[in-house]
Amino acid sequence: MTSDNQQISSFFDAASAASQAILEAIKSGVTIYLYSHLDADGIAAAGVIGKALYRLNARFRIRITQWVDEKLISEIFEEKPQMVIFIDLGTEFASLLKQKVSDSNLLVLDHHQIIEVLPEGFLCVNPHLFGIDGSKSISSSGVAYFVAKALDPSNVDLAPIAVVGALGDLQDKYEQRMLGGLNQKIVEDAQREGLLTVEKDLLFFGRETRPIHKALASTTSPFIPEISGAEDKSLDFLMKLGIQLKHDDRWRALRDLSEDEKRKLCSALADYLLSRGMRYEVSNLIGYVYTLTREKPWTPTRDGREFAFLLNATGRMDKSGLGVAICMGDKGSALEEANRVLEDYRRNINRYLKWIMEKPERLREMENIYVVYGEDFVEDKMIGAVSSILSASLLNTEKPLIAYTKASEGRLMKVSARTTDMMVSKGVNLGRIMQIAAEKCLGKGGGHDIAAGAQIPIENIDLFIRLVNELVGKSLAGGDIGS
Repeated sequence: MTSDNQQISSFFDAASAASQAILEAIKSGVTIYLYSHLDADGIAAAGVIGKALYRLNARFRIRITQWVDEKLISEIFEEKPQMVIFIDLGTEFASLLKQKVSDSNLLVLDHHQIIEVLPEGFLCVNPHLFGIDGSKSISSSGVAYFVAKALDPSNVDLAPIAVVGALGDLQDKYEQRMLGGLNQKIVEDAQREGLLTVEKDLLFFGRETRPIHKALASTTSPFIPEISGAEDKSLDFLMKLGIQLKHDDRWRALRDLSEDEKRKLCSALADYLLSRGMRYEVSNLIGYVYTLTREKPWTPTRDGREFAFLLNATGRMDKSGLGVAICMGDKGSALEEANRVLEDYRRNINRYLKWIMEKPERLREMENIYVVYGEDFVEDKMIGAVSSILSASLLNTEKPLIAYTKASEGRLMKVSARTTDMMVSKGVNLGRIMQIAAEKCLGKGGGHDIAAGAQIPIENIDLFIRLVNELVGKSLAGGDIGS
């Protein structure tokens, strides 16, 4: 058996052990408390486990949260749960929980870097424990999927939700925005069941549901200056290309365009981006598209990335229950309300991007990083989405981006950090940098090498930014950033 196969086999053994722990809890009749993160991956993962538990007639509660802190742990402690499942919330936080809730069975399903040595006392399924890259090989919803599949093979029908979670976590890092690693095994499961098709196409938001000009205007990855967020400019851009916008009085969607029309549009957009020095963004125009075949055409749950965007919107707009319900199969009232939430979310994103770009002091360049000052204008639950878009689409890829804004609770700043694969290959590990800088500023931080976050006391944010700038520089110089 090769080393890679051994790693995968060990990972699956851990998923099986997790499923056995869940089954034992169900048999004993306890209520299972499930906590997961509010982004698309966390919501998809909660939906996968929630559906698997529902099918087993288990007693369970799901709570979606932004982060783990002492307040949340105290609340969990007051409940005195006999089994707690932590999903997509980081592995180190579980150690803190285990100290407080020592009598509970604790299960962690996660894919973030493990920076500290884990103590004994709880079961953890994390790809990094087995030498598998959790930033692109599998996300938390994928971990949840393999646990659900170990619970019952019939849960293979949840594979498309895990694919959505991986896309939402931006794990489509392989050639032409393709999913790879363990995610590819999930894709293959979904394809075998006839639940998913994979093809190459233009990567516009709303390719299934929106008129072409609206889809183009709604695209934020890549963010197209003067077109993203501007339907009139998008309409004008398409009309100048001679692309027919309507057929029999019905607006055409991207799916309705001919191959020649798609090539013409792609070429024009590439020229437009190149003329603005945005070479990197051109590669994001076209790639692999994941279509959930059992979902109704013309709905946002049919395209994998659009589905992920919908889930992220529900989480960031304090409507995460809708996202979980949709993942568990509610495509009625929950989906209708989520569509309205999605429109508000999209407007907010564009409003924040416009606000940031209005004044130079809101986006500053330092020696080794870019810094976005969200002040108290950008909501803390939105700063991650904003930083992802800015990092991928607006800036020189030679520097990581650090965005922060005031948290809604307490005297904290919420920090979101993003960089590129190229920077990671040069030695930058944002998860490690966030952890070290945060600890020196009496805060908490961590995440992936390419995407991470932190919570910092307001009075220490300037020091934190200076430290991050220094640590990035030291990493690029090949130095040991220490601890």
